[in-house]
Amino acid sequence: MTVSALPEGQLAHKSRLLRRTRRAVVKIGSNVLAGPSGLRRERVRALAGEIATLAGNGRQLVVVSSGAVAAGAPRLGEAGRGRDRIDWRQAAAAVGQIWLMAAYERAFAAHDRHVAQVLLTHADLADRRRYLNARHTLRTLLDLGIVPIVNENDTVAVEELKFGDNDNLSALTASLVEADLLVVLSDVDGLHTRDPRLDPTAVPVRIARADDAVVMAAAGPAVTGLGTGGMASKLDAARKAAAAGIPTVIADGTSEGVIAAVFDPTIEIGTLFIAEGDPLTRRKHWIAYTLKPAGTLHLDEGAERALAKGGRSLLPSGVRAVVGVFGVGDCVRCVGPDGREFARGLVNYTAVEVEKIKGAHSRDIERLLGYKGSDEVIHRDDLVVVATG
Repeated sequence: MTVSALPEGQLAHKSRLLRRTRRAVVKIGSNVLAGPSGLRRERVRALAGEIATLAGNGRQLVVVSSGAVAAGAPRLGEAGRGRDRIDWRQAAAAVGQIWLMAAYERAFAAHDRHVAQVLLTHADLADRRRYLNARHTLRTLLDLGIVPIVNENDTVAVEELKFGDNDNLSALTASLVEADLLVVLSDVDGLHTRDPRLDPTAVPVRIARADDAVVMAAAGPAVTGLGTGGMASKLDAARKAAAAGIPTVIADGTSEGVIAAVFDPTIEIGTLFIAEGDPLTRRKHWIAYTLKPAGTLHLDEGAERALAKGGRSLLPSGVRAVVGVFGVGDCVRCVGPDGREFARGLVNYTAVEVEKIKGAHSRDIERLLGYKGSDEVIHRDDLVVVATG
């Protein structure tokens, strides 16, 4: 893999970035916190100590923690059975979450620091009012000097309502709290030119652009049964965070002093993904990366160009096909003639109504539907162009 070169000035940018970081989200992976026998309490204590030190120096830290399933699995008995079933993983999470939070509470208490448990489902962030409530709660906890411990509510989230993995959740949380930095702790020292577990000659990539497509060539799937995210999901999280203007560091969470090293500009550790360009507004970031699309609109070439390049609204004349069942205000994908998704947005008409007006001029909407709520199928203020890989 060849990653495009970065200007020398961006090395200085890294130093400035870390020095000005006041609020950060730290995602801790299952392979960092737990092993086959369950939770590694000594690792929880070490990481809590590093986070507490940073908090004591004036930084605000939100922890997105995996490990509930891994902590609970050994306590279910016959732990090898049913690992791929969602009900088994929910049961393991229900048991393990108690142990995980108890370990965090004791570890932070040793440094006179309180913690708070925050359990989320995708529905919590997909609903705008609940999204804002979650933001206010987290901001209040941080202002009070409390360390929020965020995790997906695995015991109630069914597959279609899940975030997918905690890497994704960490990126959304970083945007939610308007963090200055996202830190993703895994069991590898960041991105390499190739998988270092398969090729010992692989070279670490210390700094890269989050939108550099060639870095995806180095990503691979998870290699253990403890976690759900591999390097690909971590790179995807970095890209989502970058869309909100938030840089990401991926580093080896099994190394002693890793969090302190990440925040030390003089130490070379992990991979820093720079967020470049204009960040999306928070509302458009919510549309692009938090909502789950309820359907798909297939557009013609002219409409794709108008949306992607011209910053225009989607008119019914540009719609060629409608897929799915959706209502007014739902999120839908916008797909070009080549079948590639290039945008998402909130529709002004139901699927049945868009089917009736597709290909028509806006002036014909009232004749075709009997009323006209809007000239646009998706207004440009409710539409965001997204990168899909």
